[in-house]
Parts: sequence; C-alpha cells; structure tokens
Amino acid sequence: MAPRLGWLCLLFLLQSSMIAGHGRADSLAADILVAATRADDLTFPTEPVPFSVTNPRMGLYKPSGRGPFPAIVLAPHCNGLGSLNGYPNLSIGRWGREMLDRGYVVLLIDSQGARGIDSTCIEPKGAVYHIRGALDVLQAAAHLRTLGYVDKRRIAVVGFSWGAMAGLLAASRFNQLALKIDTAFAAVVSVYPLCAAFVLPQGRPYEIVNRDIDRPGLVLMGSDDLEAPPNLCVSSLQAAAWQGAPVEWHVFPHATHCWDCAHLDGYAKVDFRGTRVEYRFDGDLTADTRRRIFSFLDKAWTGGK
Repeated sequence: MAPRLGWLCLLFLLQSSMIAGHGRADSLAADILVAATRADDLTFPTEPVPFSVTNPRMGLYKPSGRGPFPAIVLAPHCNGLGSLNGYPNLSIGRWGREMLDRGYVVLLIDSQGARGIDSTCIEPKGAVYHIRGALDVLQAAAHLRTLGYVDKRRIAVVGFSWGAMAGLLAASRFNQLALKIDTAFAAVVSVYPLCAAFVLPQGRPYEIVNRDIDRPGLVLMGSDDLEAPPNLCVSSLQAAAWQGAPVEWHVFPHATHCWDCAHLDGYAKVDFRGTRVEYRFDGDLTADTRRRIFSFLDKAWTGGK
C-alpha cells in the first residue's frame, strides 16, 4: 500500500501545482486587461484621407482602386507622431508612403499624441503602458478587418521601437486572450524593439517577447543599438523559436537605434536608464530593412513559400 500511497501523494501535488499555475495565469491575464484599459481606446477613422510624408498624422490611407488590398497597422516610436529634435516623425512618413506605393492600406496610429501625450520614452504617461500599445494595435487590426477593401487574411502590424514592442506583445497568444482579441492580424514586423521586462501598474513584471508567439514574426535590430541592445532580443527570440514560435530575426552590423531616421542623424539623448545614446542614419541599411520587411510579408502571405 505504501507505494500506491506515494503515487497518490505525487498525483495530488502535481494537480495542486497545475491548479496554482492556472490561478496565477488567470490573475496575470486580469492584471494585463486592467492595465491596458486604464487609458481610453483610440478612435479609428473610417474614411481614407490623403497621406503626407512631411506631416504624418494618425489616419487611414488607401491605394487607388477597389482592392481587396493587404493592410498594415503602422505603429511608431515612443514620441508617436510628435516632434523630436524639431521635426515630426519623418521616418514614419517615409515608411507610410512606401507601404502605400506597394499597394498596402495603412492605418497609422498614434498611441501618444492621440491621447494628448508628448512622449512615453522615459516612463508611461496617461496610463499608456506598452500593454496599452498592444491593445491599440490589436484593435486597429480588428478595425481594418471591418473594411470591405481590406483582405482580412493579409493584415500585418509593423512597429518601430515602442511600436515594435507593442507589436511583439500583441503577437503573444496569452496576451491576445487576456486582451480579448485573438484573430486580428496575420504577421508582425518589429524594428529595433527593447526586449526587456517591464512592470505592470499592479506591480507584476511582464516580458516584451513571450514564447507563445503564434504568427509569423520578423525582428530587426542593430549591433550598436545602446537604447535597445540586440542581445536581449536574440536570447528571448531564440527561446521562443525553441518552443515552436514562427519567429526570425536579423542584427544589422554597426547599426544604432533609429538607423532609418534621416532627420535624426547625429541626434543624442540620455535614455530612460541613464545611458547616453546617439542615432546614426544609414541609407544602405534602410534599403535593406525595406527589402527584408516586404520580402517577409510576401512570404507570410503565401505560407512561407
């Protein structure tokens, strides 16, 4: 009887551990939803408007024709579309123009400026945490699905820096379920994200890269990026890939943060950790970034063929 009793005790302990694990997961999911909904939802436009490269604004932009078109939720940096170093976000303006010229519908969002916030680069403001950004991109992609000229099977999220982090969070199956939107987009591209751990307002830590990414993802990083060190991403992405996540990544040699930002070439600042960083524009790397993004999306639409 003793061996049988031992097995029963072991089974009881395993079941108790599983129940406790489910309880912790449910509690984390509830905290994520509360944190993400502290700030009001964005209001997405329903009618397309002309696009301005030099003065990009949150809006819906459409190529000419009837479609159906592939579509991109374009999620910018921690300054949103606002001014930095005396310029609006001209790099996002150029990316939006490129996407339109390639036949994509573009829903350009601004998690900061649309809520009257100048920046979330140093710390969250107005309850706009990274997880709020994840909900923004999920809701934006869901909005695109309601438009008759959008191909619902070909919707992607493309984010830069803060927006790249929001996209990675939104690609996690656990986060999708916690935020109650799980079928909004088909692929994600994240350009120079910071793949670190952050803390929810309730005090719980959460990771930008989770191992349960359940749709094709591409992450592009720079070897000289002091603001978002690539080693943090690579280790997390490798762990996700080992778990079967369909992610791929590339580290550009000698690239700093914001290597595609021609208007910020030479710009220097102290980041939220107190590290002095400097941006260097690289036109060749920007062209390679463009090639990699659209090649990846073409591959994602055809199931990797």
